[in-house]
Amino acid sequence: MTALAKPLDAASEAGAFPGLDPVDLAVLDQWQRDFPLCEAPFDVVADLHGLACDDLIARLSRLKAAGIVSRLGATVRPNTAGASTLAAMAVAPDRLDQVAAIVSQHPFVNHNYQREHGWNLWFVVTAPDADELAASLDELSAATGERVLALPLEKPYHIDLGFRLRRVALLPSPASHVVVHRPRGQVEVDAADRRVLAALEDGLPLTSEPYAGLARAAAMPVAELLGRLASLTARGIVTRFGLILNHRALGFRANAMAVWDVPDHMVDEVAASMVATGLVSLCYRRPRRRPDWPYNLFAMIHAQDRAAARAILIEVNAIAGTRQFEQAVLFSTRCFKQRGAVFSARRREGAA
Repeated sequence: MTALAKPLDAASEAGAFPGLDPVDLAVLDQWQRDFPLCEAPFDVVADLHGLACDDLIARLSRLKAAGIVSRLGATVRPNTAGASTLAAMAVAPDRLDQVAAIVSQHPFVNHNYQREHGWNLWFVVTAPDADELAASLDELSAATGERVLALPLEKPYHIDLGFRLRRVALLPSPASHVVVHRPRGQVEVDAADRRVLAALEDGLPLTSEPYAGLARAAAMPVAELLGRLASLTARGIVTRFGLILNHRALGFRANAMAVWDVPDHMVDEVAASMVATGLVSLCYRRPRRRPDWPYNLFAMIHAQDRAAARAILIEVNAIAGTRQFEQAVLFSTRCFKQRGAVFSARRREGAA
């Protein structure tokens, strides 16, 4: 459970998210992970919620058109099916829009935000491999005339970013409908796995048999596609498979990246305390880049307003014992680009 969406009591649920009815909330809450892996998954979900399949698909289509659902798909653990990094630029205010547009046009940039800090443009680059990643950063620096601060992931502590919206218990997972091929050990991501991830880039189509189209795009039978998705999830490469929500559309507009300079020997312990609070939605370790960037522990806080976000930060500092460490809070002010990571050959095709 994340801080942004602490469970609501029944009396407040209806008014907390205007425009969403109880069935919307139930579907959004339930299916942010463990979406059924079977040939007709919407039939399974619709039956569990007492809906007709067509009604469920129409409901999800409406929520997607409203920007509440970004996509139905996978979140992929960084540096498992490619190479990625968080990066930043310190851009003069009068050039920020121009530079942000150049960054967003790059096909391997999947997130791009303005944050309140001297390093004011923050973006994520995900490439097929380390060489392509380095080349992409060089291209972005050359195209913008800005120095790039690269902060690759060193250790993830919590990267789920699901949003619990309701207090009521979730429905049981439809395990009998899931095709699970459990691997016996850690297996590398192969070319067929990459085809599956590439097919999923834009999310699952909202059709009665969504995996059929994905299987065609990945050039494999549906049964193999389902088995590979189950395997990718079991190995932790896919960290979550289901509805990806737009937290800003749900009213969580005070979003901040909080960073600390924690002594190296304490980082794991401090991060574990932060994650245990349930008040941070992401938590990971990245390198310091002194003198430009002295921080090594990162966490994301999402709230409906800044006062709530700062209250969360006070509580996290108290519980994790981090009040004495140098820290900064970088509130997001604009989102220039947000999408899932790209695993296809779009770069070579020249598509953005």
